Amino acid sequence: MCRLFGLSSAPRRTYATFWLLDAPDSLSKQSHRDPDGTGLGHFTADGTPRVDKAPIAAYRDRAFAREARQEESATFIAHVRFASTGSLDVRNTHPFEQAGRLFAHNGVIEGLDALDDHLGEDRSLVRGDTDSERFFALISRETRRHDGDVTTGIRQAARWIAARLPVYAMNLILISPQELWALRYPDTHGLYVLQRPAGGQHGSRHLDHSGSDGRMRVHSAPLADHPAVIVASERMDDNPHWRPMESGELLHVGPDLRTTHRVVLPDPPAHRLTLDDLHPDAAASQKAA
Repeated sequence: MCRLFGLSSAPRRTYATFWLLDAPDSLSKQSHRDPDGTGLGHFTADGTPRVDKAPIAAYRDRAFAREARQEESATFIAHVRFASTGSLDVRNTHPFEQAGRLFAHNGVIEGLDALDDHLGEDRSLVRGDTDSERFFALISRETRRHDGDVTTGIRQAARWIAARLPVYAMNLILISPQELWALRYPDTHGLYVLQRPAGGQHGSRHLDHSGSDGRMRVHSAPLADHPAVIVASERMDDNPHWRPMESGELLHVGPDLRTTHRVVLPDPPAHRLTLDDLHPDAAASQKAA
């Protein structure tokens, strides 16, 4: 299963260090399927998006994913990919950039020919082969049609897909230089939110999160003194305040860390897929590690 991670400390820029594949090679790990790509996205001080990503496969050097990368930003997005659609290529590796925003997705959406037809000219936003980037293109178009309102753009795009296309899951995180959005839909995969006060639950600690199975680790010393909101596909520490998002819930974290959330997709997909419906490669990508 792909791993998603998003962090906002807005309006304050903060340093964070990421290891996107923290666990070293071992005999026990070699029995597990290797990730197919890793990526980290953030913004420079002038709001320019920056993405550092690479396809990682069993036949390639995993050093890229294990090397620590420290960046400064008010918002971050990270993704560890297990491919379901699209080749192992950097153009299919998350996060994706469109209209100055960054996006990563976990799930499977089928019926891509119909989605391409619906995108029309906006299909040109898509550089790779994935369902994820097509979903992002639809969000970008709906956002543009609604005067730059990203919340409405996500809601409209997700509702169109849920009503018309076969869906297994479409969890997402999307960031701009000062804002973060997350959607969990449906209840296939988990997505968790932590509104972390300065110093965490004990009031004096830096942030040091590590996902299960060594898939991702994040460290930030400045967050000993400043609050943040974190979204991840799993609870990444023992803080009891991680909250599972509801199915269909859309979360928005504003430039002042104020959060709003509501269920925008109360009904299951019209054509809900199960693991048995998926191609074997896609099914393998969606199973929990």
